[in-house]
Amino acid sequence: MKIGIPRALLFYYYFPLWKTLFEELGHEVIISDVTKKKIVDAGVKVSVPEICVPIKIFNGHILNLIEKKVDYFFIPRMISVERGLTFCPKFLGLPDMARYTFPALEGKIITPKISAKNETISDLDCYREVQKLFNIEEREMKRALRKAKKHWMAFRKISKKGYLIHEAMNLVEKPQEVKPKVHKGDVTIGLIGYVYDVYDEFVSMNIASKLEDMGANVLTFEMLEEKIIAREIKPMNKALFWTFSNKILGAGINFYKDPRIDGIVHVTAFGCGPDSLLGKLLELDSGEFNKPFMTVRVDEHTGESHLQTRIEAFVDMLRKKKKKRVVQ
Repeated sequence: MKIGIPRALLFYYYFPLWKTLFEELGHEVIISDVTKKKIVDAGVKVSVPEICVPIKIFNGHILNLIEKKVDYFFIPRMISVERGLTFCPKFLGLPDMARYTFPALEGKIITPKISAKNETISDLDCYREVQKLFNIEEREMKRALRKAKKHWMAFRKISKKGYLIHEAMNLVEKPQEVKPKVHKGDVTIGLIGYVYDVYDEFVSMNIASKLEDMGANVLTFEMLEEKIIAREIKPMNKALFWTFSNKILGAGINFYKDPRIDGIVHVTAFGCGPDSLLGKLLELDSGEFNKPFMTVRVDEHTGESHLQTRIEAFVDMLRKKKKKRVVQ
């Protein structure tokens, strides 16, 4: 069977796990094309105007997979990977939205309910629907999930060595041991945002690579150990409701405290409800820690030249600030 996985949303975090799982079960994994204007425009046409940009892009990738004539569409219902926290409502209702938006998907959606104790999401109970759909013996399902977990953990280990997600996805497929990434830039930027905003090169206009090309080191939340992020969130009277929002907030606080970090850039998509709160918290913390902070808000109309000018100015400002501090 050809299993279609949209190159959108949590593809940028869990694809190594899901790809390994289906391949171990004997299926072919088909991913949608890299996001281009054609995919975005197609997604916008079938989406309500009020929905956030990442969902519009997701819809465009579903249309792209329909063109590829896959047998099934993998759209998990992401519920929770941490006690007391949940995912943004768009993840909770994603399979239903897809089913009603695209009649062609009727009977072709694989929708496991991901409610796990931790972000490894390799528990058998999370994939009972997959097991039932393909009539897989429990022993075989557990074996495939062990392989998937091992591959995903290797991917996460590489990320924590300082590699951006697209780099880690490439490196995890290679057999050799991966050494920590060498950062040679003269300024270091904490780049924070949901993985589908930061790593979709059309949405973010490849901001991570642009910053590196300018001679900046780039650190992101997925490069941090989970215990570090949890430590930064713990003192709060009340954490945010959403798992990945807490990850970004915890990473942001850590980046503010980290003397290696010269400034922080927050990439957010227009129309994101959780980010309306998260972004303000990060902005307020900037004044408390006296560290430069910039928000890059993107939508389907954002121009690349505008982004280039802003991040060039931000990096130049960080260099001048750092040079002034050294002179003093």
